[in-house]
Amino acid sequence: MALKQHKDDKVRYDQQVDNSESDIIPFLEKTIAIKPGVRVFDLGTGEGGVLIPFLKRGCYCVGVDLSQIRIDLANEFLADEVAAGKAKFICQNILENSFYKEYNHSFDVIILKDVIEHIPDQEKFIPYLAEFLAPGGQIFFGFPPWCMPFGGHQQACHVKWLSVLPYYHLLPGFLYKAVLKLGGEDDVVTAEMMEVKSTGISIHRFERIIKRNNLKVLNKAHYLINPIYRYKFGLKPKLQFKFIEVIPWFRDFFTTCVYYTIGK
Repeated sequence: MALKQHKDDKVRYDQQVDNSESDIIPFLEKTIAIKPGVRVFDLGTGEGGVLIPFLKRGCYCVGVDLSQIRIDLANEFLADEVAAGKAKFICQNILENSFYKEYNHSFDVIILKDVIEHIPDQEKFIPYLAEFLAPGGQIFFGFPPWCMPFGGHQQACHVKWLSVLPYYHLLPGFLYKAVLKLGGEDDVVTAEMMEVKSTGISIHRFERIIKRNNLKVLNKAHYLINPIYRYKFGLKPKLQFKFIEVIPWFRDFFTTCVYYTIGK
């Protein structure tokens, strides 16, 4: 059963704004000042709502997404900011050489909110992303660990019982696809679920990539209850219990979201 934010662009935009103001900015401000002149890059920007609190603080913002429809919505919702030269929205793959030439070493803050788990070949992509950081810049990652109850994003399924069934995304690929098909899920959503299965990332693998590429964890927060669950289920965010957070592998099954800031 798809939630209302999966269907309503304005609802999704408003939630992006509130999540950014309530959770992302306070987390980032523990390690970097969000002030006028800071250059912010939001990858997978969607409707652009995450950037509103940064724009209010005088930042210059660039949002990139592979969906032209969502970039068009961002340009609509933030038309005044775009017209004033405070924000720019681009439909482009950042792996293209033209994007790299224009923006390498350009940004003080890079944001990936619920994005990295959709990107293939993260072992190469994360260090490539760091090339867009200006000196002293930081990357924010927020993502659901793959092994958590709904790490397969199955809440986006149209079939209600498939959308609320936990952990079955951990089945071998052929069995997972069979469950989706037998449950009556349509081909488009089934393909999306299988794609996420191929790119989902664990806490352990994420931290290993950071360490292997001589990047630094500047701050982190593990959540028992994901901050965005306030919109989905009316639940108050809650940090993970410390005794669970310190147990590698085990923590992935019970941590619904992690926030990290990474620097060179």
